[in-house]
Amino acid sequence: MKEVDRFMSITEAKTRLLDLVRYLKEKDDIVAITKNGVPAAVLLSVEKFEGLLETIDILSDEKAVKSLRRSLREARAGRWIRHEEVFGRE
Repeated sequence: MKEVDRFMSITEAKTRLLDLVRYLKEKDDIVAITKNGVPAAVLLSVEKFEGLLETIDILSDEKAVKSLRRSLREARAGRWIRHEEVFGRE
């Protein structure tokens, strides 16, 4: 599981906001903003945020989760379907 990569005080974050936004756009990191030394907020790139929303959406779909669990059980048991069987020959 991915954890917070950096901690930064709210004062430093305010001072370095533009650099922080550029950094997050470039890196796949998570930055926790602290207030009085305690994490109070998290900053992350739009791409990571959208990925989290998509994951939440998938995990909230009971039918999708059942399908994923079934697929994982079948994979662990070595029951694979060849690419050609699924998509046909091209």
